[in-house]
Amino acid sequence: MSSRQFARAFSTEVGMSPGRYVDRIRVEAARRRLEDTRDSVEETARACGYGTPEAMRRAFLRQLGVGPAEYRRRFQPAQRSAS
Repeated sequence: MSSRQFARAFSTEVGMSPGRYVDRIRVEAARRRLEDTRDSVEETARACGYGTPEAMRRAFLRQLGVGPAEYRRRFQPAQRSAS
């Protein structure tokens, strides 16, 4: 199967291009990582397959309307106080 045939078949089956799908999956993985870990934005970008933190920031802005640092600030659960 050629890459063009694959892209058409993938788009028909999934409803989006392979590139857009990969971008969506990467943002989802980065979103979860920002919520669940204390890793830096740079570490998160690297772990989720982005070449640079700036590339991850652009993807976040495109899909979520906020950058990764702002996303973390808004959605990271409050830290529990030590008992």
